[in-house]
Amino acid sequence: MTDLPPALLWPLVAVLGLCLGSFLNVVIVRVPVMLMHGWRAEAREALELPEEERPRFNLLVPRSICPRCEQPIAWHDNLPLIGWFKRRGRCAHCGARISPQYPLVELAGGVLALAVLALYGPTWPALFVFGACLTLLALAVIDFRTQLLPDLITLPLLWAGLVYQLLFQPLQLADAVIGAMAGYLALWSVYWLFKLVTGKEGMGYGDFKLLAALGAWLGWQYLPLVLILAAGAGALVGIAVQLALPRLRGAPLPFGPYLAVAGWVALLAGEPLMAAYVGVT
Repeated sequence: MTDLPPALLWPLVAVLGLCLGSFLNVVIVRVPVMLMHGWRAEAREALELPEEERPRFNLLVPRSICPRCEQPIAWHDNLPLIGWFKRRGRCAHCGARISPQYPLVELAGGVLALAVLALYGPTWPALFVFGACLTLLALAVIDFRTQLLPDLITLPLLWAGLVYQLLFQPLQLADAVIGAMAGYLALWSVYWLFKLVTGKEGMGYGDFKLLAALGAWLGWQYLPLVLILAAGAGALVGIAVQLALPRLRGAPLPFGPYLAVAGWVALLAGEPLMAAYVGVT
Protein backbone atom coordinates (compact mmCIF):
# COMPACT_ATOMS: atom_id res chain seq x y z
CA MET A 1 0.00 0.00 0.00
CA THR A 2 2.93 2.33 0.67
CA ASP A 3 6.65 2.37 -0.02
CA LEU A 4 7.51 4.80 2.77
CA PRO A 5 10.48 3.77 4.92
CA PRO A 6 9.58 2.73 8.50
CA ALA A 7 11.44 5.74 9.92
CA LEU A 8 8.91 7.99 8.17
CA LEU A 9 5.86 5.72 8.15
CA TRP A 10 5.57 5.20 11.91
CA PRO A 11 5.72 8.89 12.90
CA LEU A 12 3.26 9.80 10.14
CA VAL A 13 0.82 7.14 11.31
CA ALA A 14 1.17 8.30 14.92
CA VAL A 15 0.46 11.92 13.94
CA LEU A 16 -2.52 10.80 11.85
CA GLY A 17 -3.90 8.90 14.83
CA LEU A 18 -3.47 11.93 17.11
CA CYS A 19 -5.23 14.22 14.61
CA LEU A 20 -8.12 11.81 14.13
CA GLY A 21 -8.35 11.48 17.90
CA SER A 22 -8.68 15.26 18.06
CA PHE A 23 -11.54 15.11 15.56
CA LEU A 24 -13.15 12.33 17.61
CA ASN A 25 -13.38 14.77 20.51
CA VAL A 26 -15.57 16.96 18.32
CA VAL A 27 -17.74 13.97 17.45
CA ILE A 28 -17.99 12.91 21.10
CA VAL A 29 -19.07 16.34 22.32
CA ARG A 30 -21.29 17.45 19.44
CA VAL A 31 -23.17 14.35 18.27
CA PRO A 32 -25.27 14.07 21.48
CA VAL A 33 -26.12 17.78 21.22
CA MET A 34 -27.05 17.37 17.55
CA LEU A 35 -29.29 14.45 18.48
CA MET A 36 -30.96 16.48 21.22
CA HIS A 37 -31.63 19.32 18.77
CA GLY A 38 -33.16 16.83 16.35
CA TRP A 39 -35.38 15.29 19.02
CA ARG A 40 -36.56 18.72 20.14
CA ALA A 41 -37.40 19.66 16.56
CA GLU A 42 -39.36 16.42 16.09
CA ALA A 43 -41.23 16.98 19.34
CA ARG A 44 -42.15 20.55 18.39
CA GLU A 45 -43.33 19.37 14.99
CA ALA A 46 -45.48 16.65 16.59
CA LEU A 47 -46.98 19.21 18.99
CA GLU A 48 -47.50 21.63 16.06
CA LEU A 49 -45.32 24.27 17.69
CA PRO A 50 -43.33 26.80 15.65
CA GLU A 51 -39.77 25.88 14.79
CA GLU A 52 -37.02 27.14 17.06
CA GLU A 53 -34.48 29.45 15.48
CA ARG A 54 -31.03 28.06 16.17
CA PRO A 55 -27.59 28.96 14.86
CA ARG A 56 -25.97 26.29 12.71
CA PHE A 57 -24.52 23.50 14.78
CA ASN A 58 -22.78 20.47 13.32
CA LEU A 59 -19.38 18.81 13.33
CA LEU A 60 -17.80 21.74 11.48
CA VAL A 61 -19.72 24.80 12.70
CA PRO A 62 -19.21 26.67 15.03
CA ARG A 63 -15.52 26.80 15.92
CA SER A 64 -14.39 25.11 19.12
CA ILE A 65 -15.00 27.34 22.15
CA CYS A 66 -14.30 27.28 25.86
CA PRO A 67 -17.40 25.82 27.57
CA ARG A 68 -17.16 28.46 30.32
CA CYS A 69 -16.31 31.79 28.70
CA GLU A 70 -17.35 30.72 25.16
CA GLN A 71 -14.27 32.31 23.61
CA PRO A 72 -13.02 30.61 20.42
CA ILE A 73 -10.01 28.37 20.95
CA ALA A 74 -7.00 29.38 18.84
CA TRP A 75 -5.80 26.91 16.23
CA HIS A 76 -2.47 26.39 17.99
CA ASP A 77 -4.31 25.50 21.21
CA ASN A 78 -6.19 22.83 19.26
CA LEU A 79 -3.03 20.98 18.23
CA PRO A 80 -3.30 17.38 19.47
CA LEU A 81 -1.70 16.94 22.92
CA ILE A 82 0.49 20.03 22.44
CA GLY A 83 -2.34 22.54 22.87
CA TRP A 84 -3.65 20.99 26.10
CA PHE A 85 -0.24 20.57 27.74
CA LYS A 86 0.94 24.00 26.59
CA ARG A 87 -1.96 25.60 28.48
CA ARG A 88 -1.68 23.06 31.33
CA GLY A 89 -5.24 21.99 30.78
CA ARG A 90 -6.74 25.47 31.15
CA CYS A 91 -8.49 27.96 28.88
CA ALA A 92 -6.17 30.68 27.59
CA HIS A 93 -8.86 33.36 28.19
CA CYS A 94 -10.56 32.59 31.50
CA GLY A 95 -8.32 29.94 33.04
CA ALA A 96 -11.15 27.39 33.36
CA ARG A 97 -10.09 23.76 33.47
CA ILE A 98 -10.31 21.87 30.17
CA SER A 99 -11.27 18.21 30.59
CA PRO A 100 -8.40 15.68 30.36
CA GLN A 101 -10.73 13.74 28.06
CA TYR A 102 -9.29 15.70 25.13
CA PRO A 103 -5.62 14.64 25.38
CA LEU A 104 -6.61 11.12 26.48
CA VAL A 105 -8.77 10.56 23.40
CA GLU A 106 -6.06 12.04 21.17
CA LEU A 107 -3.44 9.79 22.76
CA ALA A 108 -5.74 6.77 22.37
CA GLY A 109 -6.09 7.58 18.67
CA GLY A 110 -2.32 7.62 18.25
CA VAL A 111 -1.83 4.37 20.19
CA LEU A 112 -4.56 2.60 18.22
CA ALA A 113 -3.03 3.77 14.94
CA LEU A 114 0.36 2.33 15.88
CA ALA A 115 -1.18 -0.90 17.18
CA VAL A 116 -3.10 -1.47 13.96
CA LEU A 117 0.00 -0.71 11.88
CA ALA A 118 2.06 -3.16 13.92
CA LEU A 119 -0.50 -5.96 13.58
CA TYR A 120 -1.85 -5.41 10.05
CA GLY A 121 0.92 -3.49 8.32
CA PRO A 122 0.34 -0.64 5.84
CA THR A 123 -2.58 -2.39 4.09
CA TRP A 124 -6.15 -1.62 3.08
CA PRO A 125 -7.58 -3.97 5.74
CA ALA A 126 -5.61 -1.97 8.31
CA LEU A 127 -7.48 1.21 7.31
CA PHE A 128 -10.82 -0.52 7.87
CA VAL A 129 -9.76 -1.95 11.22
CA PHE A 130 -8.36 1.42 12.33
CA GLY A 131 -11.67 3.05 11.39
CA ALA A 132 -13.52 0.45 13.47
CA CYS A 133 -11.20 1.06 16.44
CA LEU A 134 -11.75 4.84 16.26
CA THR A 135 -15.51 4.34 16.02
CA LEU A 136 -15.46 2.12 19.10
CA LEU A 137 -13.44 4.79 20.91
CA ALA A 138 -16.04 7.45 20.07
CA LEU A 139 -18.92 5.20 21.14
CA ALA A 140 -17.21 4.27 24.41
CA VAL A 141 -16.68 7.89 25.46
CA ILE A 142 -20.13 9.03 24.30
CA ASP A 143 -21.77 6.22 26.28
CA PHE A 144 -19.63 7.00 29.33
CA ARG A 145 -20.60 10.69 29.19
CA THR A 146 -24.26 10.44 28.21
CA GLN A 147 -25.34 6.76 28.34
CA LEU A 148 -26.17 7.02 24.64
CA LEU A 149 -25.01 4.80 21.77
CA PRO A 150 -26.25 6.72 18.72
CA ASP A 151 -27.67 4.76 15.78
CA LEU A 152 -25.91 7.11 13.38
CA ILE A 153 -22.61 5.62 14.61
CA THR A 154 -23.46 2.03 15.59
CA LEU A 155 -25.35 1.14 12.41
CA PRO A 156 -22.63 2.36 9.99
CA LEU A 157 -20.13 0.39 12.11
CA LEU A 158 -22.24 -2.74 11.56
CA TRP A 159 -22.46 -2.25 7.78
CA ALA A 160 -18.75 -1.43 7.57
CA GLY A 161 -18.02 -4.76 9.25
CA LEU A 162 -20.02 -6.62 6.62
CA VAL A 163 -18.30 -4.67 3.83
CA TYR A 164 -14.91 -5.49 5.38
CA GLN A 165 -15.73 -9.20 5.33
CA LEU A 166 -17.05 -9.00 1.76
CA LEU A 167 -13.91 -7.26 0.48
CA PHE A 168 -11.17 -9.00 2.42
CA GLN A 169 -12.59 -12.22 3.89
CA PRO A 170 -15.52 -13.23 1.67
CA LEU A 171 -15.46 -16.82 2.94
CA GLN A 172 -16.31 -15.48 6.41
CA LEU A 173 -19.21 -13.28 5.28
CA ALA A 174 -21.81 -15.83 6.37
CA ASP A 175 -20.21 -15.98 9.83
CA ALA A 176 -20.34 -12.17 9.98
CA VAL A 177 -24.04 -12.03 9.08
CA ILE A 178 -24.82 -14.68 11.69
CA GLY A 179 -22.63 -12.76 14.14
CA ALA A 180 -24.63 -9.57 13.59
CA MET A 181 -27.92 -11.38 14.18
CA ALA A 182 -26.64 -13.39 17.14
CA GLY A 183 -25.03 -10.33 18.75
CA TYR A 184 -28.28 -8.40 18.67
CA LEU A 185 -30.42 -11.30 19.83
CA ALA A 186 -28.05 -12.25 22.67
CA LEU A 187 -28.36 -8.93 24.51
CA TRP A 188 -32.00 -8.49 23.44
CA SER A 189 -32.76 -11.79 25.20
CA VAL A 190 -30.83 -10.76 28.33
CA TYR A 191 -32.68 -7.42 28.34
CA TRP A 192 -36.12 -9.03 28.27
CA LEU A 193 -35.24 -11.75 30.75
CA PHE A 194 -33.93 -9.15 33.21
CA LYS A 195 -37.02 -6.98 32.67
CA LEU A 196 -39.42 -9.89 33.21
CA VAL A 197 -37.65 -10.92 36.43
CA THR A 198 -37.03 -7.48 37.95
CA GLY A 199 -39.42 -5.16 36.12
CA LYS A 200 -36.47 -2.89 35.33
CA GLU A 201 -34.46 -2.17 32.20
CA GLY A 202 -30.90 -3.43 32.58
CA MET A 203 -29.44 -1.97 29.36
CA GLY A 204 -30.38 0.04 26.30
CA TYR A 205 -31.04 -0.95 22.72
CA GLY A 206 -27.77 0.69 21.69
CA ASP A 207 -25.91 -2.12 23.44
CA PHE A 208 -27.73 -4.67 21.25
CA LYS A 209 -26.69 -2.82 18.12
CA LEU A 210 -23.09 -2.41 19.26
CA LEU A 211 -22.72 -6.14 19.92
CA ALA A 212 -24.35 -6.80 16.54
CA ALA A 213 -21.71 -4.57 14.93
CA LEU A 214 -18.93 -6.47 16.72
CA GLY A 215 -20.48 -9.71 15.50
CA ALA A 216 -20.31 -8.39 11.95
CA TRP A 217 -16.62 -7.51 12.31
CA LEU A 218 -15.54 -10.63 14.17
CA GLY A 219 -17.99 -13.40 13.27
CA TRP A 220 -20.30 -15.25 15.62
CA GLN A 221 -17.48 -17.42 16.98
CA TYR A 222 -15.96 -14.46 18.85
CA LEU A 223 -19.16 -13.31 20.57
CA PRO A 224 -18.74 -15.47 23.71
CA LEU A 225 -15.20 -14.12 24.15
CA VAL A 226 -16.40 -10.52 23.68
CA LEU A 227 -19.19 -10.96 26.21
CA ILE A 228 -16.91 -12.60 28.78
CA LEU A 229 -14.35 -9.81 28.45
CA ALA A 230 -16.97 -7.04 28.58
CA ALA A 231 -18.94 -8.53 31.46
CA GLY A 232 -15.79 -9.31 33.44
CA ALA A 233 -14.35 -5.82 32.98
CA GLY A 234 -17.72 -4.22 33.73
CA ALA A 235 -18.15 -6.24 36.93
CA LEU A 236 -14.65 -5.45 38.21
CA VAL A 237 -14.90 -1.73 37.45
CA GLY A 238 -18.45 -1.53 38.80
CA ILE A 239 -17.50 -3.16 42.10
CA ALA A 240 -14.41 -0.98 42.45
CA VAL A 241 -16.34 2.23 41.72
CA GLN A 242 -19.10 1.41 44.19
CA LEU A 243 -16.62 0.50 46.92
CA ALA A 244 -14.63 3.68 46.34
CA LEU A 245 -17.68 5.94 45.84
CA PRO A 246 -20.60 4.71 47.96
CA ARG A 247 -22.81 7.55 46.66
CA LEU A 248 -22.84 5.80 43.27
CA ARG A 249 -24.27 2.54 44.61
CA GLY A 250 -27.32 1.59 42.61
CA ALA A 251 -26.56 4.16 39.89
CA PRO A 252 -26.78 2.81 36.31
CA LEU A 253 -23.43 2.14 34.66
CA PRO A 254 -23.05 2.14 30.87
CA PHE A 255 -22.12 -1.20 29.29
CA GLY A 256 -20.99 0.27 25.96
CA PRO A 257 -17.44 1.19 27.06
CA TYR A 258 -16.77 -2.39 28.12
CA LEU A 259 -18.14 -3.76 24.87
CA ALA A 260 -15.90 -1.32 23.01
CA VAL A 261 -12.80 -2.39 24.97
CA ALA A 262 -13.65 -6.05 24.38
CA GLY A 263 -14.08 -5.24 20.68
CA TRP A 264 -10.62 -3.64 20.54
CA VAL A 265 -9.07 -6.66 22.21
CA ALA A 266 -10.80 -9.06 19.84
CA LEU A 267 -9.91 -7.02 16.74
CA LEU A 268 -6.27 -6.55 17.70
CA ALA A 269 -5.47 -9.77 19.58
CA GLY A 270 -8.42 -12.00 18.80
CA GLU A 271 -6.68 -15.04 17.31
CA PRO A 272 -4.32 -15.85 20.19
CA LEU A 273 -7.00 -15.06 22.76
CA MET A 274 -9.51 -17.22 20.92
CA ALA A 275 -6.99 -20.08 20.80
CA ALA A 276 -6.42 -19.73 24.53
CA TYR A 277 -10.17 -19.48 25.22
CA VAL A 278 -10.94 -22.58 23.17
CA GLY A 279 -8.08 -24.43 24.86
CA VAL A 280 -9.43 -23.61 28.31
CA THR A 281 -13.02 -24.50 27.46
